[in-house]
Amino acid sequence: MKNLILATDSYKQSHFLQYPPEARIISAYVEARPNPFSDDIVFLGLQPLLVDYFSQPITAADIDEAEAICLAHGVPFNRTGWEAIVADHGGYLPLEIKALPEGTIVPAGVPMVQLENTDPRMPWLTTFIETAMLRAIWYPTTVATLSWKCKQVIRAGLEKTSDDVAGQLPFKLHDFGARGVSSAESAGLGGLAHLVNFQGTDTMEALVAARRYYGADMAGFSIPAAEHSTMTSWGREREEDAYRNMLDRFEGEGRVVAVVSDSYDLDAAVADIWGGSLREKVLGRQGTLVVRPDSGDPIETPLRTVKTLWEKLGGAVNSKGYRVLDPHIRVIQGDGMTVDSIGRLVARMIEEGFAIDNIAFGMGGGMLQHVNRDTLRFAMKANAMLGSEGVWHDVFKMPSTDPGKASKAGRQAVVMKGGRMAAARLDSIAPGADLLVPVWRNGELLVRHDFDTVRARSEGR
Repeated sequence: MKNLILATDSYKQSHFLQYPPEARIISAYVEARPNPFSDDIVFLGLQPLLVDYFSQPITAADIDEAEAICLAHGVPFNRTGWEAIVADHGGYLPLEIKALPEGTIVPAGVPMVQLENTDPRMPWLTTFIETAMLRAIWYPTTVATLSWKCKQVIRAGLEKTSDDVAGQLPFKLHDFGARGVSSAESAGLGGLAHLVNFQGTDTMEALVAARRYYGADMAGFSIPAAEHSTMTSWGREREEDAYRNMLDRFEGEGRVVAVVSDSYDLDAAVADIWGGSLREKVLGRQGTLVVRPDSGDPIETPLRTVKTLWEKLGGAVNSKGYRVLDPHIRVIQGDGMTVDSIGRLVARMIEEGFAIDNIAFGMGGGMLQHVNRDTLRFAMKANAMLGSEGVWHDVFKMPSTDPGKASKAGRQAVVMKGGRMAAARLDSIAPGADLLVPVWRNGELLVRHDFDTVRARSEGR
């Protein structure tokens, strides 16, 4: 699945026959167009494409495989062009790719990437890689942006109610999405994108992706946690024993364990077991128990759980006047969480006088799978053509049926305007003013971002 000649749409195989004969270089850009989901975008994902795909040279075997498939499939095949890439460029794509630094918060409508072919015999190559380029960027960027939006909601709740915003925030949203995505690669890239904003995850492929692509020694953390099978295998009559076993097995200073508690009757488990027969054990042990509701109304059920735990196990009022449960007990809500429902749960907690310290949030397929290219309206469009006479010509579309799909004309640059990034024509700015910097040229990776720096940029640092 890593033959770059086949990592495209079928119709692009014929495009080498369609550009004007005078075409020498085609320029294109990638952007998230203005969209209803987010005005600010967390740019991520180009580096994995460059490391995993573009850094592997195309071979004669790749050409043979692609030709056989294309001819049987019914589309033309540009054998001459691909053989020239192997013979004259060692199999590496003769492209220059400029990009903003990954992790940067980019306004919608501002290009993140600008690229063009460097071999004038191959003007078709720039847009040939659109499919691979777009899916490498839109998915992790969209997940990172969704996770970032959740972070802003949770941060606001903590700033209003918590005495320890910086200590609480990194672990307030946990990724449970590994089983809900379409592939292991999606789990790795989507889980990696979430970890730009938070440090809690159960998606282990994300740890591998962060290490492989961004050099992170350990990008995320987890805790021992129960699932329904490990609780219900004890039988309903031994529910308390199952819970006690969790407390005994995972005790220790600073240790945290999560226990799903709705296998039978959540309210009875919270009031009569955690807050009743096991109350003294919970309060007397080393470590923290996290109670997990996993069904019911995603707003009122966890709130009711927090209120019952407060009544049964107590806590303290912090300096901001909000109630914080005893440090031995917390709650996590991982069912039905979205940006909207997290916001509503935060608001209800505050309304009832509880600090957001008391609760963490989890998201699964809602974060890693319920997004698509149109969430942020991603597009890659050609914007200029250099002809044989040595003059750049604007390339753009302006459909009368949908002005919102109009594309940018002229090679693009990014500049600061009024303290905010803005798109500009490259031929209209001073040399050196462009914030897009070369990251790839003719087989060479020119810039390699590390994960700590990507995280810092997402925080505006």
